[in-house]
Amino acid sequence: MMGATAADCPLDADALHTKAAAETGLDDFGADDYRERLDVFLAALQDIPGMHDAGIVNFHAQLLQWLKNRLLLTDLLTRHPEIHDIELAPPVVIAGLPRTGTTHLHNLLGAAPTFRTIPYWESNEPFPLPSEAGIEPDPRRTRMDVAVEVMNIVMPHFALMHEMTTDHVHEEIQLLANDFSTMLFETLGHVPAWRDYYLSHDQTSHYEYLAVQLKALQFLRGGRRWLLKSPQHLEQLPVLDAVFPGVIVVFTHRDPVPVVLSMLTMLTYSARMHCYPVPVREIAATWIDRLELMLNALVRDRAVIAPDRSVDVRFDDFMADEMGVVERIYDLAGEPLADDARTSIQDYLAGHQRGRLGRIATSAEMFGLDESDMRARFAPYTERFLA
Repeated sequence: MMGATAADCPLDADALHTKAAAETGLDDFGADDYRERLDVFLAALQDIPGMHDAGIVNFHAQLLQWLKNRLLLTDLLTRHPEIHDIELAPPVVIAGLPRTGTTHLHNLLGAAPTFRTIPYWESNEPFPLPSEAGIEPDPRRTRMDVAVEVMNIVMPHFALMHEMTTDHVHEEIQLLANDFSTMLFETLGHVPAWRDYYLSHDQTSHYEYLAVQLKALQFLRGGRRWLLKSPQHLEQLPVLDAVFPGVIVVFTHRDPVPVVLSMLTMLTYSARMHCYPVPVREIAATWIDRLELMLNALVRDRAVIAPDRSVDVRFDDFMADEMGVVERIYDLAGEPLADDARTSIQDYLAGHQRGRLGRIATSAEMFGLDESDMRARFAPYTERFLA
């Protein structure tokens, strides 16, 4: 069904811009420096071997939405320049590799009213179409309901690795995509050319664009202090600290070998959505290199975030005392853990027990990897945070 529409979904910058303008009725995309980044990513997509028609449609839809988000944000800022005057409180940021408890901790803390978070539907369409502003139920939520249902049909095992629902708390890495500079692109497809381009550029201006979006979201739907989360921050700590003064960072840690194997399973499974056959071993080898680079950057830059604004949380300790970790984070952030917040968090815990949906078995051999080699490569990180 998806593939049948591929002819109308070109991965072409001009066509995408024209379509985004037509669907929003707007034509100002903001500062045009993003166009080079878009062109690099589009070229990298063209290099993906075995890209099938459904993959073309999927990437076209995502690119189109990011361009529409730029148009809508620019329009909102033009109509409400006072958004720029909003002062962001120092956010609480969770930084850790996937499978280290980050998603659970993010949703756990987000269950309470203390922090402003981004639900999945809002991360995808953060700014409403002018024609839909104020409509209830919000059409953006309705569209996400459909998207989640389709995702569960075409990738039925994905929920065992990362459950996705319309209202679950999502990452701000999706907002960084609106400026076309984010590690997210590396997880969507095997795009080494994009990775190299991304790593060669300073990310400060893109985090500043993120900050503007957070201000706009506060303006639209309120909120006092942001709770954020992304693995990308592990290698961007100096940028994170500069753009968000006083930021509180919670670092999550776990044995990197099973973490990486689980992450590779998720990446190669979802790759079926855009290419065939999936180059499993090539993806695995590339990501071992990538994660080694990221974890070494964390070892190098961890001290950038001062001890009074950071905490390191080991996965096993978190699983053994979830409420204790919550209390530590609240204390670090200087937030009172009120009775209503504690109750909301405990209610979330009661309904989200680990492994309730099942588990996925993995092994190094599945990906043509050698576990002893992996342990040697991740030794600097392990010795620093897990010894």
